[in-house]
Amino acid sequence: MLYTETKIEVRYAETDQMGVVYHANYLVWMELGRNHFIEESLGLRYYDMEQLGFLSPVIDVSIHYGKPLRYGQEAIVKTWLLAYDGLRVTYGYEICYADSGEIAITGETKHVCVTKDDFKPVALKRELKDWHEKYLQALEEG
Repeated sequence: MLYTETKIEVRYAETDQMGVVYHANYLVWMELGRNHFIEESLGLRYYDMEQLGFLSPVIDVSIHYGKPLRYGQEAIVKTWLLAYDGLRVTYGYEICYADSGEIAITGETKHVCVTKDDFKPVALKRELKDWHEKYLQALEEG
């Protein structure tokens, strides 16, 4: 499976009153992992997509929380391409303890490509052929 691993150092500001990572911060870490995957594994950049007049908003997110991470610990965000149908793309994630590999969360985000001006969905096959091809290649390697 084609994937990337992104190291995260848990900062104090990312924790809540209980001393564990506040649940919404995992979404930020998933975004960091997704950007790393797109750049390192696919050789693409969201910035270039946006310069062409397109965006890729999240349309669905799913997270299963396991063992919480705490300030001072290190995590690894494992990211891969889970599904692609020509319009929607789904990324998979595992966020694990860096020292033990124990899973803290698993999750998915689903995205669609839209025009920047009016948020109308577009088919990557027609508008962003390089993204379409890279997604297909990543699925074949997975």
